[in-house]
Amino acid sequence: MTLQDLHTHTTFCDGKNTPEEMVRAAIEKGLVKIGFSGHCYTFFDESYCMSIPNVIQYIAEINALKEKYKGKIEIRCGVEQDYYSNFSRMGFDYIIGSVHYVKSGDVYIPIDESEETLMTAAGKYFGGDIYALCEEYFKNVGDVVAKTGADIIGHFDLISKFNEGGKLFDESHPRYVKAYTEAIDKLIPYSLPFEVNTGAISRGYRTHPYPSRAQLEYIAKCEGSVILTGDTHTAENLCYEFEKWHKVCKEIGIAIVE
Repeated sequence: MTLQDLHTHTTFCDGKNTPEEMVRAAIEKGLVKIGFSGHCYTFFDESYCMSIPNVIQYIAEINALKEKYKGKIEIRCGVEQDYYSNFSRMGFDYIIGSVHYVKSGDVYIPIDESEETLMTAAGKYFGGDIYALCEEYFKNVGDVVAKTGADIIGHFDLISKFNEGGKLFDESHPRYVKAYTEAIDKLIPYSLPFEVNTGAISRGYRTHPYPSRAQLEYIAKCEGSVILTGDTHTAENLCYEFEKWHKVCKEIGIAIVE
């Protein structure tokens, strides 16, 4: 298994470590490659993302680190582009396309903020129908590559972040299954990898990465591919549980991009 992590966050957005601290930790852990993927600017929610001036500084700092650590580790300057972000992709080596919001009218609803936010939104904007909210979410996910120009499909089923053990909804419900299979069907023709994202495990929300096992099996059936990512916000969680989930992906029979 090639040790690399292309989904990392730093102090430029909502991460806890500087880019250089992340690079040093990556070298200590034996990574051959680290990719930075700061949250791109979203004009309607600045609480978690890079500001426009920060994006410029971020690109400059990552490029400087590429030179400083040349020959020790490969460094790539990426971005996590939200579905509703309209910031330019210029200056980035790659894009992770992610959906963090569902829109109702002029309201942007964060689907990974908290259990309470999600269920309140279902009640207020979707008539108490959580599956209608999930369907809207997966419509966005199915369109995320076309919208963002992504190279990697980010945390496919992020809407299930707080649903460990089926706490909020049934992930085998026909409407939920139909919504995610239709999204996968739309994404497969791009021949881009889906993240197997362990970020929610390292932060204690889930015991399984995104996507779910059933979704991974469907992606494998469609001859899609995956890439392991940590979605880490701390240096200590780089490549979190990669060995375990690499093995699971091999058992499923899904192609792994390394």
